[in-house]
Amino acid sequence: MGVYAVCSAHPQVIAAAAHAAKENESVLHVESTSNQVNQFGGYTGQNSEQFANFVRTVGREIGLDHGRVLLGADHLGPFPWRHESASVAMDKARSLVRACVLTGYQKIHLDASMVCADDPTGGLDELTVAERAAALCEAAENASGESPPNTPALLYVVGTEVPAPGGESTEQNAISVTAAEHVESTLRTLKQAFAKRKLERAWDRIIGLVVEPGVEFGDRKIFDYDPLKARPLSAALPATPELVYEAHSTDYQLASSLKQMVEDHFAILKVGPELTFAFREAVFALSAIEHETLRGKHARLSNVRGALEAVMLRDPSYWRDYYHGDENRIRISQFYSYSDRCRYYWHEAEVKAELELLIENLTTHHPPLMLVSQYLPFEYEAVRAGRLGNFPSEIIRHHIRTVLLRYAAACGRET
Repeated sequence: MGVYAVCSAHPQVIAAAAHAAKENESVLHVESTSNQVNQFGGYTGQNSEQFANFVRTVGREIGLDHGRVLLGADHLGPFPWRHESASVAMDKARSLVRACVLTGYQKIHLDASMVCADDPTGGLDELTVAERAAALCEAAENASGESPPNTPALLYVVGTEVPAPGGESTEQNAISVTAAEHVESTLRTLKQAFAKRKLERAWDRIIGLVVEPGVEFGDRKIFDYDPLKARPLSAALPATPELVYEAHSTDYQLASSLKQMVEDHFAILKVGPELTFAFREAVFALSAIEHETLRGKHARLSNVRGALEAVMLRDPSYWRDYYHGDENRIRISQFYSYSDRCRYYWHEAEVKAELELLIENLTTHHPPLMLVSQYLPFEYEAVRAGRLGNFPSEIIRHHIRTVLLRYAAACGRET
């Protein structure tokens, strides 16, 4: 058995994940990163309390009880403030840890691996990373002591050997698998740092270790799981403490690969960009259907892609370092890249307005089924079979759900 974590703040993605959790009788496991949600708003504009309330509200509206919503914090540490001094960045990270715990986040990934402004160049040594992770754990445990009675105990994930969040920014030919000896070294150093702060009880609640199993994606490339290369790492999982591996950037892996990863003890699978990639696929397909259906009629057609392009050109900071090549290659990547950097722009007001118009138009004028077949064949089959209503919002959620079903099956949750 395994569990997949939805690493996204997109409302349609969270709604699709909630529906999937209800159908396969599992938990709605949603995680936010420290730069996505924090006390200063992050790039989503939400703090931890706002994000938690949003996810719980979606779950409640779908019919999930409170106990089936699991909130996790991913890369919880000084990453958003790494351009400041280590002391300032760590102070802000501790404040974020405290806020997450008091809000009801239960699964915490402690990640203090990033170099801050006054750290030595060339990266941090293992001991410094471990000591900073222990300091964050101490802040979490102190906050947990202020939580209401009967609050579930905090669960921790440690380790930092992960790909860059959101996919690699440069083209690579191969991804290295974490060396087996690295597992023992990491855990030994972390255990010493935890003991120094008298965090033995917290150490017993570490459930996962983040490693690199050799899976990754970039602009146009997917690195598939190779069980032979990962075999030494799989065999290196320690008996004490009882752990599984947590695998980041598993997006776009084949169903067979995800299943094999769970069997090889990479039992916590993180997925994010592929879900908003599926959202974008559905939206662009519906836009094409709208233009075919309503062209020439007295109705204003939406222009989702045009609005999206405008905001991406106005603020290229989220994609500029990820896409390379000539003008045409970059234009294609902006919309269709596996890295899916356009996910950072769906919340912009002009994009939301065009998306709402698209949904309104196709709710008033139902998409002709032959066009649904042309642009969205999976959804066409579901509509024809009576499993799906021919409505744009339902179609979008269904398209996202096809990704989630692959993960549910790999984790032993067939629907």
